[in-house]
This record gives sequence, structure tokens and C-alpha cells, in this order.
Amino acid sequence: MDSTEVDRFDTGRFEASRNRLASLAYRLLGSATDAEDAVQDAFLHWQAADRERIKVPEAWLTKVVTNLCLDRLRSARVRRERTAGAWLPEPLLDGDPMLGPADSFEQRESVSLAVLMLMERLSPLERAVYVLREAFSYGHAEIAEILDITESGSQQHLHRARRRVQAARRGGEEVDPASARKVVEEFLAAATSGRTERLVALLTDDATAISDGAGLAKQLLRFDTPQRIAAIARAGFKPTPAKRRFAGGTPAMHYAVLNGAPAVLAVVDDRVMGAVTFDLAGDKIATVRGIAAPDRLVRLTEAWQSYEPGPPLIAEW
Repeated sequence: MDSTEVDRFDTGRFEASRNRLASLAYRLLGSATDAEDAVQDAFLHWQAADRERIKVPEAWLTKVVTNLCLDRLRSARVRRERTAGAWLPEPLLDGDPMLGPADSFEQRESVSLAVLMLMERLSPLERAVYVLREAFSYGHAEIAEILDITESGSQQHLHRARRRVQAARRGGEEVDPASARKVVEEFLAAATSGRTERLVALLTDDATAISDGAGLAKQLLRFDTPQRIAAIARAGFKPTPAKRRFAGGTPAMHYAVLNGAPAVLAVVDDRVMGAVTFDLAGDKIATVRGIAAPDRLVRLTEAWQSYEPGPPLIAEW
């Protein structure tokens, strides 16, 4: 092959790994935008490398992407943003290739919004070991090679990561899809009609709610009693002319699945203006997350524009 054909072949090898690399980067960073940047940086590394000396491209690319993500997680800017309490993961629509492998419960759980938030409590190395092992089934010898640590170090990081994630998990177990949709529909109906007692009954006793305040608040807004959450939900879902002006029109409320969790999307002219996700514990809601910051909804909106949803739960809110 001449040089042009070689470059085309090598670019094809990279592109064949792109979705897997993006899924790895998303799990490590919790941001689709940052994950795409990391994968693009990896492509530049790939182009600049002596590719004839790379025996296993998949392993080489995995190591490059993982370490690019670790560099981001360790950067002073990212640490400031995330420790300030204003960070939420970027939600992805069910079927997005960036969600990656979903054959096992561990793989599905590792990309849930709940676990992505819990992983903020881990060190970058613990996070990397957890993702490589739980989501991609790498052995400890492989992880040690990727992260330049010992096998025993990999095992210790995984043990600590699992312990910390499991200790902090609330709800989030797999629920029958039809049952999940029913709970969310009841929540939306109660919230829009102002039935506070029904909202409280749908929540666990230790339920929590988190909102990014549409990106306007410096810190995440948190509420931790069923009565307070019900009051906030009733106020938030009550339609008003001011809210319609803010949204740029009259939203339709759609049911969706984001990162494996049931959700309600507010959509105006194919633009997702807000997402509310729910973690369930049995037939009750353990966690509510409101995400409306525009920079967290870019990829979700792009996916929605090529999605074929069913009829909205509320056609004109």
C-alpha cells in the first residue's frame, strides 16, 4: 500500500474503535462533550504515533484514552468545578452508542447517573480501575498495564471503589420498564395537578432531589424530605406564561429512558429544554434529578432529533 492507503487503513482501524473509546471516556468523565474531546485527542496521538510498532491497537488506544481522561480529572480546573457542588453528569438517551456495553447489570449500572455521581467520590485511579473492570471486564494484569500500576494495586483500588460505591448507593436497582413508566406517569400527573399528598406517597421516606437550577445556580439545589420534594415538584411542573417564555414555546412532556433510568423530557420544537430522571426503589422514587443547563443537553437534543418517540404524556404543557 502507498502512504495514502496506509493512512486510510489506519484511520479505519481507529474509527472501528471510536464508539468503544467514547463509551470509556464518558464513563470516566461523565460528560459527552469532554469524552468526544478525549477521543479526538487520542486520534491525534494515533496519527502521530509509529503505528507499525503498535502490536495491539485496541490496547494502545484504551491506554491513551484512559490516561487522557485521568489528566482531565486531575486538572485544577476540573477539580474546582466538581468540588464546587455544581456538577451533574450529562444524560444520554437510551440507545446512544456512547453508553457502550450493556450486557450485564454491572455494565448498565456503571453508566447510570447515580453511579456516575457516586464515582465523583473516588480518586481518579479508583474511578479508572472501577470502569475498566466493571464496564469493560479487563483483568487486573491488563488494568495494571494501562494505568502503570501493580496488579495488587489494581485489586486494592477496585476493592475500595466497590466498597465506596455500594455504601453510598440508594435505590437504582433494575425495575420492570412498564412499572417504571407507570410510576413516572403518576408522578407527572400528580405534580401537574398539584396533588401533594399523592406526590409524597410516591417517594421513599429518605428520598432526595437534585437540580442544576437550569445552569443558573452556582451550586446544585438539593432537597431531602418527601414533603419538600413534593412542594418543589408541584411548583416546578406547574405551567406558567413565564416558564413558557423561558422555554421559548409550549413544551411537550415525553417519557424517555436516560442512562437506563426512567425520565421526563420537556421538548420544544425538537429541542430538549429539560430532563427529570428518577431512580426507583421498588415501586417508589428514591432520587429525582432535574437537568436543564443547556450545555448538558446538547447531545441529548441531537439524539432526540433523530429519535421517534411515542405520543407525549402531555402534548401542550
